[in-house]
Amino acid sequence: MTTFSMYSASIPVFKQILNSLNAILDKAEAHATDKKIDPAALLQYRLFPDMLPFTRQIQIACDFAKGAAARLGGQEVPSYEDKEVTFADLKARIAKTLAYIDSVPQAQIEGSEARAITTGSGEKTKHFVGQTYLFHYALPHFYFHATTAYDILRHNGLDIGKKDFIGSY
Repeated sequence: MTTFSMYSASIPVFKQILNSLNAILDKAEAHATDKKIDPAALLQYRLFPDMLPFTRQIQIACDFAKGAAARLGGQEVPSYEDKEVTFADLKARIAKTLAYIDSVPQAQIEGSEARAITTGSGEKTKHFVGQTYLFHYALPHFYFHATTAYDILRHNGLDIGKKDFIGSY
C-alpha cells in the first residue's frame, strides 16, 4: 500500500515549474535581444488591461510556492519585496524561492494534511486544513500565475511550447 506524501505533492511540483519558468526567462531575454524589443515591453505586458503584468505573475507564482512550503512546514512565510524590474531580477526571485523551499525539511511537511492553515487577514481570512489548502488553493493559484506568465510570453511571439512549461522531472 502506498502512502500519500504531502511533500511529494508540493515541493517537487513547485521546483519543476519554477525551474521551467527560469529557463523560459532565459529564452524571453534572448528573444527580446534578438528582436530588438525593449525588455520592459514584455515584463510589463498584460493579456488584458484588468490583468496583472508578466512580472507580477512571476512574483505571485513564487509567493504561492514559498507560502505553501512555509505553511505546510509550520513556518512563518518569508516576505519578499516586489521590486523586480528585469529578467535577471526575476531569475533571482525564482532562485531565492527555490532555495527557501529546499530549506524546509521534508519531515516538517509530511503529515501536514490536517494541519490548520490560515491565509489572509480581515475579511479575506481563509481557514483550511493542509491537504485542502494545497490541492484547492495553493496549487491552483500557483499554476494559474505560472501559466499566465507563460501565456503572456507565448502571445508575444516567444517560441516556447508545452515542453518548455512542463520542463523535466
